Amino acid sequence: MYLTEEQILRDQEIMQELLNYDTPSITNAVATYPQDKENCLGLYHPWEGKWYTDQTLKCMFPEMGRRIGYAVTCVYGLPDPNYKRGSNIGSVVDAILASPKPVVLVVKQNIPEHIKRINGLMGGNMITAFKAAGIVAAISDGPSRDLEEVRSLGVQYMLTGVSPGHGKFELQGLNVPVNVCGMDVCPGDIIHLDENGAVKFPREYLEEVLKRVKRFSAIEARRQELLAKAKNGAEVDKIMSGMYD
Repeated sequence: MYLTEEQILRDQEIMQELLNYDTPSITNAVATYPQDKENCLGLYHPWEGKWYTDQTLKCMFPEMGRRIGYAVTCVYGLPDPNYKRGSNIGSVVDAILASPKPVVLVVKQNIPEHIKRINGLMGGNMITAFKAAGIVAAISDGPSRDLEEVRSLGVQYMLTGVSPGHGKFELQGLNVPVNVCGMDVCPGDIIHLDENGAVKFPREYLEEVLKRVKRFSAIEARRQELLAKAKNGAEVDKIMSGMYD
Protein backbone atom coordinates (compact mmCIF):
# COMPACT_ATOMS: atom_id res chain seq x y z
CA MET A 1 0.00 0.00 0.00
CA TYR A 2 1.49 3.31 -1.09
CA LEU A 3 0.24 6.52 0.51
CA THR A 4 1.59 10.02 0.13
CA GLU A 5 2.92 11.84 3.18
CA GLU A 6 -0.12 14.11 3.06
CA GLN A 7 -2.49 11.10 3.06
CA ILE A 8 -0.68 9.51 5.99
CA LEU A 9 -0.80 12.71 8.03
CA ARG A 10 -4.54 13.06 7.38
CA ASP A 11 -5.11 9.40 8.27
CA GLN A 12 -3.20 9.89 11.51
CA GLU A 13 -5.33 12.91 12.42
CA ILE A 14 -8.51 10.89 11.89
CA MET A 15 -7.16 7.88 13.77
CA GLN A 16 -6.28 10.09 16.71
CA GLU A 17 -9.89 11.31 16.80
CA LEU A 18 -11.19 7.74 16.56
CA LEU A 19 -9.33 6.93 19.78
CA ASN A 20 -11.96 9.06 21.54
CA TYR A 21 -14.46 6.26 20.89
CA ASP A 22 -14.54 2.68 22.14
CA THR A 23 -14.46 -0.28 19.78
CA PRO A 24 -18.19 -1.12 20.14
CA SER A 25 -18.98 2.42 18.99
CA ILE A 26 -16.75 1.89 15.94
CA THR A 27 -18.58 -1.34 15.13
CA ASN A 28 -21.89 0.55 15.27
CA ALA A 29 -20.65 2.96 12.63
CA VAL A 30 -19.13 0.22 10.47
CA ALA A 31 -21.88 -2.39 10.25
CA THR A 32 -23.90 -3.19 13.40
CA TYR A 33 -27.17 -1.55 12.28
CA PRO A 34 -27.20 -1.60 8.45
CA GLN A 35 -30.86 -0.52 8.35
CA ASP A 36 -29.71 2.87 9.66
CA LYS A 37 -28.23 4.13 6.39
CA GLU A 38 -27.49 7.60 7.78
CA ASN A 39 -25.33 6.57 10.73
CA CYS A 40 -24.10 3.06 9.82
CA LEU A 41 -21.99 2.30 6.77
CA GLY A 42 -23.26 -1.28 6.54
CA LEU A 43 -19.97 -2.48 5.08
CA TYR A 44 -20.47 -6.07 6.21
CA HIS A 45 -23.28 -8.43 7.13
CA PRO A 46 -23.67 -7.90 10.90
CA TRP A 47 -23.43 -11.62 11.73
CA GLU A 48 -21.64 -13.20 8.78
CA GLY A 49 -19.19 -10.53 7.67
CA LYS A 50 -16.19 -11.64 9.79
CA TRP A 51 -15.27 -8.03 10.49
CA TYR A 52 -14.74 -8.11 14.27
CA THR A 53 -13.21 -10.54 16.75
CA ASP A 54 -14.98 -13.19 18.78
CA GLN A 55 -14.91 -13.99 22.50
CA THR A 56 -11.69 -16.00 22.26
CA LEU A 57 -9.59 -12.83 21.94
CA LYS A 58 -8.62 -11.26 25.28
CA CYS A 59 -7.09 -7.88 26.01
CA MET A 60 -4.04 -8.41 28.22
CA PHE A 61 -3.72 -4.76 29.30
CA PRO A 62 -7.16 -3.13 29.51
CA GLU A 63 -5.65 -0.31 31.56
CA MET A 64 -3.64 0.77 28.49
CA GLY A 65 -6.78 1.71 26.61
CA ARG A 66 -7.51 1.85 22.90
CA ARG A 67 -5.24 1.45 19.92
CA ILE A 68 -5.71 1.97 16.18
CA GLY A 69 -3.46 1.44 13.18
CA TYR A 70 -2.79 -0.05 9.77
CA ALA A 71 -2.72 -3.84 9.70
CA VAL A 72 0.48 -5.72 8.96
CA THR A 73 -0.17 -9.47 8.89
CA CYS A 74 2.00 -12.53 9.28
CA VAL A 75 1.58 -16.29 9.67
CA TYR A 76 3.72 -18.55 11.85
CA GLY A 77 3.75 -22.35 11.73
CA LEU A 78 5.89 -25.32 12.62
CA PRO A 79 9.17 -25.78 10.71
CA ASP A 80 8.74 -27.29 7.26
CA PRO A 81 11.93 -28.48 5.50
CA ASN A 82 10.22 -27.95 2.14
CA TYR A 83 9.37 -24.30 2.78
CA LYS A 84 11.64 -21.54 4.00
CA ARG A 85 11.06 -17.88 3.22
CA GLY A 86 12.58 -15.00 5.14
CA SER A 87 13.51 -14.78 8.79
CA ASN A 88 11.22 -15.22 11.75
CA ILE A 89 11.64 -11.70 13.12
CA GLY A 90 13.66 -9.59 10.67
CA SER A 91 11.25 -10.12 7.78
CA VAL A 92 8.33 -8.99 9.93
CA VAL A 93 10.31 -5.97 11.13
CA ASP A 94 10.94 -4.98 7.50
CA ALA A 95 7.23 -5.27 6.70
CA ILE A 96 6.37 -3.04 9.66
CA LEU A 97 8.99 -0.50 8.63
CA ALA A 98 7.55 -0.43 5.10
CA SER A 99 4.01 0.25 6.34
CA PRO A 100 2.48 3.61 7.21
CA LYS A 101 2.33 4.16 10.96
CA PRO A 102 0.98 3.36 13.44
CA VAL A 103 0.84 -0.40 12.88
CA VAL A 104 -1.30 -3.09 14.45
CA LEU A 105 0.47 -6.42 13.92
CA VAL A 106 -1.92 -9.32 13.26
CA VAL A 107 -0.36 -12.74 13.83
CA LYS A 108 -1.97 -15.97 12.62
CA GLN A 109 -0.74 -19.14 14.34
CA ASN A 110 -1.07 -21.89 11.73
CA ILE A 111 -0.26 -24.60 14.26
CA PRO A 112 -2.04 -27.84 15.34
CA GLU A 113 -4.35 -27.05 18.23
CA HIS A 114 -2.64 -29.27 20.83
CA ILE A 115 0.61 -27.37 20.21
CA LYS A 116 -1.01 -23.98 19.64
CA ARG A 117 -2.47 -24.04 23.16
CA ILE A 118 1.04 -24.12 24.64
CA ASN A 119 2.77 -21.87 22.14
CA GLY A 120 3.89 -18.69 23.88
CA LEU A 121 4.73 -17.34 20.43
CA MET A 122 5.62 -13.70 20.94
CA GLY A 123 7.50 -12.31 23.91
CA GLY A 124 9.77 -9.54 25.09
CA ASN A 125 12.38 -9.90 22.35
CA MET A 126 9.96 -10.00 19.43
CA ILE A 127 7.74 -7.22 20.72
CA THR A 128 10.75 -5.00 21.48
CA ALA A 129 11.87 -5.35 17.85
CA PHE A 130 8.36 -4.89 16.49
CA LYS A 131 7.71 -1.81 18.62
CA ALA A 132 10.96 -0.22 17.48
CA ALA A 133 9.73 -0.74 13.91
CA GLY A 134 6.39 0.94 14.62
CA ILE A 135 3.69 -1.26 16.17
CA VAL A 136 1.27 -0.01 18.84
CA ALA A 137 -0.52 -3.35 19.32
CA ALA A 138 -0.22 -7.06 18.49
CA ILE A 139 -3.15 -9.40 17.92
CA SER A 140 -2.81 -13.19 17.76
CA ASP A 141 -5.20 -16.14 17.63
CA GLY A 142 -3.07 -18.08 20.11
CA PRO A 143 -1.14 -17.45 23.32
CA SER A 144 2.04 -15.50 23.86
CA ARG A 145 4.17 -14.69 26.90
CA ASP A 146 6.32 -12.15 28.81
CA LEU A 147 3.41 -10.01 29.95
CA GLU A 148 5.44 -7.79 32.27
CA GLU A 149 8.07 -7.10 29.62
CA VAL A 150 5.46 -6.26 27.00
CA ARG A 151 3.48 -4.11 29.44
CA SER A 152 6.60 -2.05 30.11
CA LEU A 153 6.92 -1.43 26.37
CA GLY A 154 3.45 0.11 26.17
CA VAL A 155 2.33 -2.25 23.41
CA GLN A 156 -1.26 -3.48 23.65
CA TYR A 157 -1.40 -7.30 23.62
CA MET A 158 -4.55 -9.03 22.29
CA LEU A 159 -4.31 -12.81 22.69
CA THR A 160 -6.36 -15.92 23.40
CA GLY A 161 -4.29 -16.47 26.55
CA VAL A 162 -0.76 -16.88 27.84
CA SER A 163 1.73 -19.72 27.96
CA PRO A 164 5.29 -19.57 29.33
CA GLY A 165 7.13 -21.56 26.65
CA HIS A 166 7.35 -22.59 23.01
CA GLY A 167 9.28 -24.82 20.63
CA LYS A 168 10.68 -23.99 17.21
CA PHE A 169 8.46 -22.11 14.78
CA GLU A 170 8.94 -20.43 11.41
CA LEU A 171 7.43 -17.62 9.38
CA GLN A 172 5.04 -18.99 6.74
CA GLY A 173 3.45 -15.85 5.34
CA LEU A 174 3.82 -12.08 5.39
CA ASN A 175 1.23 -9.45 4.49
CA VAL A 176 -1.31 -12.02 3.37
CA PRO A 177 -5.05 -12.17 4.21
CA VAL A 178 -5.63 -13.90 7.55
CA ASN A 179 -8.50 -14.79 9.85
CA VAL A 180 -7.74 -14.19 13.51
CA CYS A 181 -10.37 -14.98 16.15
CA GLY A 182 -13.20 -14.63 13.65
CA MET A 183 -11.97 -11.43 12.00
CA ASP A 184 -10.78 -11.44 8.37
CA VAL A 185 -7.89 -9.00 7.93
CA CYS A 186 -6.09 -7.81 4.81
CA PRO A 187 -2.80 -5.90 4.93
CA GLY A 188 -3.50 -2.17 5.17
CA ASP A 189 -6.92 -2.52 6.80
CA ILE A 190 -7.59 -0.15 9.68
CA ILE A 191 -7.93 -1.96 13.02
CA HIS A 192 -9.43 -0.36 16.13
CA LEU A 193 -9.17 -2.29 19.39
CA ASP A 194 -9.76 -2.08 23.11
CA GLU A 195 -10.79 -4.34 25.99
CA ASN A 196 -13.95 -5.31 24.06
CA GLY A 197 -12.01 -6.77 21.13
CA ALA A 198 -11.05 -5.53 17.67
CA VAL A 199 -12.84 -4.36 14.52
CA LYS A 200 -11.49 -3.78 11.01
CA PHE A 201 -12.54 -1.70 8.01
CA PRO A 202 -10.89 -0.57 4.77
CA ARG A 203 -8.69 2.51 5.01
CA GLU A 204 -10.71 4.43 2.43
CA TYR A 205 -13.61 4.64 4.92
CA LEU A 206 -11.66 6.40 7.67
CA GLU A 207 -13.37 9.77 7.26
CA GLU A 208 -16.82 8.21 6.92
CA VAL A 209 -16.33 6.08 10.03
CA LEU A 210 -15.32 9.15 12.02
CA LYS A 211 -18.28 11.18 10.75
CA ARG A 212 -20.76 8.42 11.55
CA VAL A 213 -19.35 7.39 14.92
CA LYS A 214 -19.68 11.00 16.06
CA ARG A 215 -23.36 11.04 15.11
CA PHE A 216 -24.04 7.56 16.46
CA SER A 217 -22.37 8.34 19.78
CA ALA A 218 -24.43 11.50 20.22
CA ILE A 219 -27.61 9.48 19.62
CA GLU A 220 -26.44 6.81 22.08
CA ALA A 221 -25.67 9.40 24.76
CA ARG A 222 -29.14 10.91 24.42
CA ARG A 223 -30.79 7.49 24.39
CA GLN A 224 -29.02 6.44 27.60
CA GLU A 225 -29.99 9.71 29.25
CA LEU A 226 -33.64 8.92 28.49
CA LEU A 227 -33.30 5.26 29.54
CA ALA A 228 -31.96 6.33 32.93
CA LYS A 229 -35.21 8.27 33.50
CA ALA A 230 -37.66 5.72 32.06
CA LYS A 231 -40.49 4.76 34.43
CA ASN A 232 -41.51 1.42 32.93
CA GLY A 233 -40.90 -1.13 30.21
CA ALA A 234 -43.22 0.60 27.76
CA GLU A 235 -41.12 3.75 27.96
CA VAL A 236 -37.96 1.71 27.49
CA ASP A 237 -39.42 0.03 24.41
CA LYS A 238 -40.41 3.41 22.97
CA ILE A 239 -36.91 4.79 23.52
CA MET A 240 -35.30 1.72 21.97
CA SER A 241 -37.73 1.42 19.06
CA GLY A 242 -36.12 1.16 15.65
CA MET A 243 -32.76 -0.18 16.80
CA TYR A 244 -33.34 -3.79 15.78
CA ASP A 245 -35.87 -3.44 12.96
